[in-house]
Amino acid sequence: MHRVGFLLMDGFQVMALAAQTVFEYTNKAVGEDVYRIDSYSVGGGLVRSSLGMAVETRAASPRVAIDTWVLGGVGDPLANPTPAPVLDFVRHAAPRARRVASICTGAFVLAEADLLDGRRATTHWAFAPAMQRLHPGIRVEEDRIHIVDGPMWTSAGMTAGLDLALAMVEKDLGAETARSVAHKLVMPQRRAGGQSQHSELLALAPKSDRIQSALDYARKNLGGPLSVEDLAAAVHLSPRQFSRVFTAETGQPPAKAIERLRLEAARMMIEQSRHPLDVVAQETGFRDRRHLREAFVRGFGLPPQAVRRAARGSTSAR
Repeated sequence: MHRVGFLLMDGFQVMALAAQTVFEYTNKAVGEDVYRIDSYSVGGGLVRSSLGMAVETRAASPRVAIDTWVLGGVGDPLANPTPAPVLDFVRHAAPRARRVASICTGAFVLAEADLLDGRRATTHWAFAPAMQRLHPGIRVEEDRIHIVDGPMWTSAGMTAGLDLALAMVEKDLGAETARSVAHKLVMPQRRAGGQSQHSELLALAPKSDRIQSALDYARKNLGGPLSVEDLAAAVHLSPRQFSRVFTAETGQPPAKAIERLRLEAARMMIEQSRHPLDVVAQETGFRDRRHLREAFVRGFGLPPQAVRRAARGSTSAR
C-alpha cells in the first residue's frame, strides 16, 4: 500500500484536497486499497483553510513511513512565509519519502526548504516570477502543468493538482488505470506535464458574446485562412467594424490573436501527438513547416522540435 500524506498549514487552499479524490477513486477503480490518504500538520489537530473551514489532521512526524508527501499551498506565499517548524519537518521528512510533491504555491515550501535548488519546478503562473527572483537556483518553468525532477514533483495552480495526482497514479499503476480514474472524475483527459497553463481564449477575454463567437468560430476553423472578412461575416459585422470592436475588446488586432490561437493549437499537437510537423502546420493553419517554425521562434523563443523534445522529456521522467 502506498501511504500518501497531505501536509497542510493554516490558510491552506481547499482546492489542494481535491487531489485526494484521485487516490480515493483509484482504490475504487482497482478494487482494493492501493493508496491510504491522510491529512497531516505539524502538531496535528484542526487546521483552518483560507475559507475558514477546519480540517482534522494527524501530527506529522518524520518517523511515519510515508511514501508520498503532498504539500498544499497558501493563497499568497509572499505575504505568508512558511513557518520554521514546517520547513524543519519537510527537510527531515523528504529524504525518507519516495517522492515529495507540491500543489500550486506549495512549491514555495519546497523552495524555502532548499529542496528544489538545481532542479526544474513550476507553480501557479501568478507567483512563478517571484519564485524565480527569490530562488535563483531553481529553474522555474511557469508555463507547465506539472514537472517531475527526480523525487520532486511540482504542479501549477488549482486544478493542476488533479493532473499531478493522476500522473502519480499512471507512474504507479499504468496509463489504463489513470485513464479509468480520469473518466470516473469526469475529466476529459489527463493533461500532459508539458502542456501550457494558459489558454489564449481565456487570455483574450472578450467582453461581448459577438467577439467570443468570432473566437469560437476561429478555434473550430484553424485549418482555414481565417481572414478578417471571414471572421466578420461569421458574426454579421463589416470587416472594418469587426476589426475596431475586436481590437477594443481584446487589446490586439484579429490577425495577431489568430496567430496566438494557431500557436496554442500547434503546441498542443506537438506536445501530445507524434504527427509530423507538416501535418501540424496544415491542421493549424500555417502555410508549411517553415512558417510554423518561424511562428514558434517568434512566439515561444524555441523551434517546434525543441518543444516536442521537452514534452517527451517530461513524460519519460515520470
